[in-house]
Amino acid sequence: MARLEVLKTYKIYIGGKFPRTESGRYYSPKNAKGEALGNICLSSRKDVRNAVVAARKAFGGWSERAAFNRGQILYRIGEMLEGRKAQFIEELQLQGATKAKAEKEVAVAIDRLIYYAGWCDKVSQVSGGVNPVASSHFNFSVNEPMGVVGVAADQSTSLIGLVSQIAPVIAAGNSCVVIAAEELPLCSITFAEVLNSSDVPGGVVNILTGSLDEMLKPMATHMDVNAIVYTGNDAETLNSIQEFAVENLKRVRHYPQDWMDAKAQGLHYITDVMELKTTWHPIENIGGATSSY
Repeated sequence: MARLEVLKTYKIYIGGKFPRTESGRYYSPKNAKGEALGNICLSSRKDVRNAVVAARKAFGGWSERAAFNRGQILYRIGEMLEGRKAQFIEELQLQGATKAKAEKEVAVAIDRLIYYAGWCDKVSQVSGGVNPVASSHFNFSVNEPMGVVGVAADQSTSLIGLVSQIAPVIAAGNSCVVIAAEELPLCSITFAEVLNSSDVPGGVVNILTGSLDEMLKPMATHMDVNAIVYTGNDAETLNSIQEFAVENLKRVRHYPQDWMDAKAQGLHYITDVMELKTTWHPIENIGGATSSY
């Protein structure tokens, strides 16, 4: 008798743990050959809410860490991904990529993590500064993280789109809730396993699998989500997100991007999920000398 294959169950990732979806639902996407890829959790709106709670709880500690330390952790993610290249290449091939394309996608994903790791402790110097003002004040502009960022990951890629959107969000000091690619979900939860062993505090990154249409509205309307990153090309969906975002003035960032392109990385992906805040500090003249207090 032929042996019955035991498919892997890919759980979701919330608060540094791997629970099953609270709904108990799952789905089994198939590749071009008609082969089932695994048992994938079909997340619900309750899972979205749980993930936002975990992300909000983790945000304070993560945003207060030294930027250099955040860079070390992103670098560590790249190291761990490097050590598990073979597994990611295999999963990408299962989902329809050729070996050459899979190897290239994993290599670009690793390099992108290292790229954003290098930016962590340089963002403030490059994007902020001292502003000239016509009064006796020092005037400083500094970028600060927004808070909880909802990410609708690229639906046409399994790994590179996911990494390219998570890395700048957490490099900025934000926490995030990510909706993975619905039909190409394998690398998303395997990447969560990498995050879980890379010194990333639980809750900083939360990854959900399932229907984008089902989860996007609960995430876009959630009052404790500060920004939404969307990569799709559907104008109606984008308009809906923008309408939902008005309720609590969420920032909406739209990147219909080819994430394998060398130009699909840059400082603006970090600063787009940061708030530029300005501080005025008075200067006192004492005996002809200038001092601040």
